[in-house]
Amino acid sequence: SAVKFRRVLAHFPQELSLAFAYGSGVFRQAGASAERGETNMLDFVFAVDDAVTWHMTNLVKNRSHYSFLKFFGPKKISTIQRYGAGIYYNTLVPCNDRVIKYGVISTDALIEDLFHWKTLYVAGRLQKPVKILAQNENSRLQAALVSNLKSAVTAAFLMLPESFSEEDLYMQIAGLSYSGDFRMIIGEDKSKVQNIVKPNVAHFQKLYSTILQDCPQVVYKHQLGRLEASIDKSPEGQFTQLMALPKTLQQKITALVNPPGKNRDVEEILLQVAHDPDCGFLVHQGRPG
Repeated sequence: SAVKFRRVLAHFPQELSLAFAYGSGVFRQAGASAERGETNMLDFVFAVDDAVTWHMTNLVKNRSHYSFLKFFGPKKISTIQRYGAGIYYNTLVPCNDRVIKYGVISTDALIEDLFHWKTLYVAGRLQKPVKILAQNENSRLQAALVSNLKSAVTAAFLMLPESFSEEDLYMQIAGLSYSGDFRMIIGEDKSKVQNIVKPNVAHFQKLYSTILQDCPQVVYKHQLGRLEASIDKSPEGQFTQLMALPKTLQQKITALVNPPGKNRDVEEILLQVAHDPDCGFLVHQGRPG
């Protein structure tokens, strides 16, 4: 399958800081979509240092991929790319006997989302297993990728009870970028998340094992595939975790509990949240999206 993805990548300009494939066309999912594995659309994200130059080259190579926006040129496409989640998609593109879609995001916008969860759109995808196809030596991007995974674990710890299973943790992480109340993961959203996690526990383990092994609150028995967690749910423990969350999530949590007109700093408000029995629910409510 790696060869299949690299053949797709060969059709595009190679100036990429990061390229990955994700979704049901890459990783097996339980349920209805599982049967369509070989026909599902293949989804890609390309991070580029210079969006204008990349689109300019791609318009020469792959003009048919673009909508009417191709008539406005690479600068306009790059401007539009900056709106919303900072990503521009070309979709329903025939490529190597498959249909693909690909999103283009600037490296800076990706790093911002990974560190701060500005929208959690691409950061949320990278909290789940993806197939990395290309990555350059950008140390800041590498640090941001690790930071995003650590933040996902911290947020999940705040929303989970004191002790939980490894699968519970991955369910909570996979649910971070979904809607629905994941304090009580129920209904259709629960089955969607289970369909992602259950067939891919080994991939989640590979993604998170280093972070969990370095986490003092977790005894991670990787050989047994078992995790024994004892999360500090004291106000002091929760405050430490709240202070480690991405900036945007902290701001959204504080906005939920700080009445308008009260000019208190973030640290003071998060200390109040750490004492709140509904602390985990407030973290859930504050997620971007």
